[in-house]
Amino acid sequence: MSPLDKGYFTEQELAQLGFAAYGDDVKISRNCAIIGAKNVRIGSHVRIDDYVVISAASGSLELGSYIHIAAGAYLGCSGGITMADFTAISHGTKVYSASDDYSGAALTNPTVPKKYLKVDVAPVVLGRHAIIGAGSIVLPGAHIAEGTAVGAMSLIKRGFQCAPWGVYFGSPARKIASRSKVMLEAEALLSAEERRQP
Repeated sequence: MSPLDKGYFTEQELAQLGFAAYGDDVKISRNCAIIGAKNVRIGSHVRIDDYVVISAASGSLELGSYIHIAAGAYLGCSGGITMADFTAISHGTKVYSASDDYSGAALTNPTVPKKYLKVDVAPVVLGRHAIIGAGSIVLPGAHIAEGTAVGAMSLIKRGFQCAPWGVYFGSPARKIASRSKVMLEAEALLSAEERRQP
């Protein structure tokens, strides 16, 4: 084992964590907190960095392949979170698929019995090649289209719908530019290379 790999769980340790499934070349920092690993499915070529918190005791997390979740990110999976292939979540980003009602119409926080709560629960989906910038917040029900880039410190609200291959920024996020699709050529080359390997 390389000295650089000591911060990640070994293949044997990954097998003992109890994931629903995981692929090849999965690197998960030993400094992560993963609650509800049995509700987490991970593809191949995935890296999850230090101090990421994945809360999947209820709900689920589906990670495709070639995914990076950077240090300090939080994924609250009660309503379900899906990240398609080649997606990334940058440092300190928070993704919520459930949230208390902050209007005052109900009590809040998990110490209160459910009958007194009004929790918004809805899946969050990141399409292929979507990337979320550092410090952004994604709320329940957001669907981030293929190729979308969200700038740092942005707010993605419930029901966020966007055109594929756009660049979005702000609070709430709005389209500011279009994104190049040149990366699809690199994806095709990578795919061809993988098919040639035994």
